[in-house]
Amino acid sequence: MKLLGSPASPYTRKVRVVLAEKRIECEMELVDVQPAENPVNAHNPLGKIPTLLLDDGSALYDSRVIVDFLDARSPISRLIPDETRDRLAVRRWEALADGVLDAGLLVRYESLREPRERSQSWSAKQVSRMHRALAAMAKDLESKPWCHNDRYSLADIAVGCCLGWLGFRKPGDVDWHGEYPGLAQHYRKLMERSAFADSVPEAPK
Repeated sequence: MKLLGSPASPYTRKVRVVLAEKRIECEMELVDVQPAENPVNAHNPLGKIPTLLLDDGSALYDSRVIVDFLDARSPISRLIPDETRDRLAVRRWEALADGVLDAGLLVRYESLREPRERSQSWSAKQVSRMHRALAAMAKDLESKPWCHNDRYSLADIAVGCCLGWLGFRKPGDVDWHGEYPGLAQHYRKLMERSAFADSVPEAPK
């Protein structure tokens, strides 16, 4: 298998952490999807990362689809519960974390536009979404050891990749370390796992 992605992408990082936790060997090819014509287009019509190329020549895309496939591929360190209620709870955490990232990316892209073309109200709306979701995460996590029940799961991976990217790119100057200390503490615990520590993106230039 080969993973097409970028170290700076939080969705790529999610897949990389799952690969490490599942102890699945996978080559990674760094790709730039900014140009309209890029290497990913031949495998993923959306031209997005991460995209996972399988041994049979087919491809999987969207990090949620990829991690579902990887978790089912190996019995080691099951990250998505089998029981319906627990599985939905874990995927709900993932959806919330990914939603924060979606809003954060919109804020970042808006900041890269020409100043006269930027919409402050648009960015403010996305920042509000981020804060509501982060507050919900902090409330649901509270003093629990892990996001769902008493075991590490995909929920924690998704939240960790979300928080790591917010600290990396700082969209909208959201200070999640200071405003949500419970989340900061949870992230510090996640960073004790080699799968997270080994996948930290380089500081932005």
